[in-house]
Amino acid sequence: MKTIDQIAAELPGYDPRALPASAVSAFLDRLVTPVTGVERVGLFDALDRVLADDVVSPINVPPHDNSAMDGFALRGADLLPGQPLRLTVAGVALAGSAWRGHVAAGQCVKIMTGAVMPAGLDTVAPQELVHADGGAIIVPADAVRPGDNRRQLGEDLRAGQPALLKGELLRPAALGLLASLGLADVPVARRLRVAFFSTGDEILSLGQPPREGAVYDSNRYTLFGLLTRLGVQAIDLGWAPDEPAALRAALTRAAAQADAIITSGGVGMGEADHTKAMMRELGEVAFWHIAMRPGRPMAAGRIARAPGAGEPPHAILFGLPGNPVAVMVTFLAFVRPALLRMMGARPAPPVLLRAACETALRKKPGRTEYQRGIVTQRPDGRLSVRAAGNQGSGVLSSMARANGLIVLDHEQGNVAAGSEVGVMMFEGVI
Repeated sequence: MKTIDQIAAELPGYDPRALPASAVSAFLDRLVTPVTGVERVGLFDALDRVLADDVVSPINVPPHDNSAMDGFALRGADLLPGQPLRLTVAGVALAGSAWRGHVAAGQCVKIMTGAVMPAGLDTVAPQELVHADGGAIIVPADAVRPGDNRRQLGEDLRAGQPALLKGELLRPAALGLLASLGLADVPVARRLRVAFFSTGDEILSLGQPPREGAVYDSNRYTLFGLLTRLGVQAIDLGWAPDEPAALRAALTRAAAQADAIITSGGVGMGEADHTKAMMRELGEVAFWHIAMRPGRPMAAGRIARAPGAGEPPHAILFGLPGNPVAVMVTFLAFVRPALLRMMGARPAPPVLLRAACETALRKKPGRTEYQRGIVTQRPDGRLSVRAAGNQGSGVLSSMARANGLIVLDHEQGNVAAGSEVGVMMFEGVI
């Protein structure tokens, strides 16, 4: 296991006093490793879990050639360019069982969606395109082509072919795919345990009366939401004051229970020294000033814990700033990808949509900025984005109104109205 100093030495130009956002991601990628432990769960319990092994299809999907729609099954070879086709109906094929009759020349079979294609037939003429003519049908000239509207055996998956790969985050479509293979359960990585707590003498817990200079603790609730959406086991450890014994107890308790610890507050230059001092005392931690806005101060490292059966000797620490929006932005930009890696998920860079910025934005080169935005669709189908309001790092109301973050890169300068910008959408993330 590499030390913090060894990880830092691998990053060209590493400067903890002015660290680019890209260097933070590179550092965390080297710091964290997937947890060990596998369990089998039923499909109803597998949503958002991480697949612990490849799943190989035990069957062909579909298991037979079948009709993609209601219509009439026929021989594609009977279709001649520019000529209508008249066929008599030999029977009806229903979904759920094979039609066992014989289809002679000049005949077809009425067929339902999903029904097995009768032997010798390879094309389906949709019901709405044909014309009835007594006990026969007429397929208009060039209405269908040979092979149309037939699903072939194994078209989706062949027996023995990998269906899902290790590290897949199991979304609803994956659950349906597993069910289509007849699999009732699936191996998944054990659920990641993440403890979180707030620090600071200015923090009020819900239910306490207001007092001058104090604020209610919003960070625990946004972190709870972010962690729950991620599918980890979120362990709320409440609040710790800026007092050495309390901070030591909170960090020690968190390390004993969790794979990762998230704190908010106490890592900035102007904060009380107790939080940073206690982190250093209990582990190995790097403190950064990140070239970003919002969210400049951050800490990352390891907190030691008592040895346990099969457990590593430390928990990973993420020390986030205290301002509410800065907490959310640093989580989305850095902590969430690191936790996904700890969960065993395959790395997947965030997808940024491109949207036209409705107004000019001021931006200094030399830092990455994440501005709250509201994305809408224009009548011509293009996306546009506008600022969601006050961009202060303590203003949660504009974060609540936003549906994405406008991401302005490190070297980027001012943005002219109408220019395209990258947007990290919240849907599917938070």
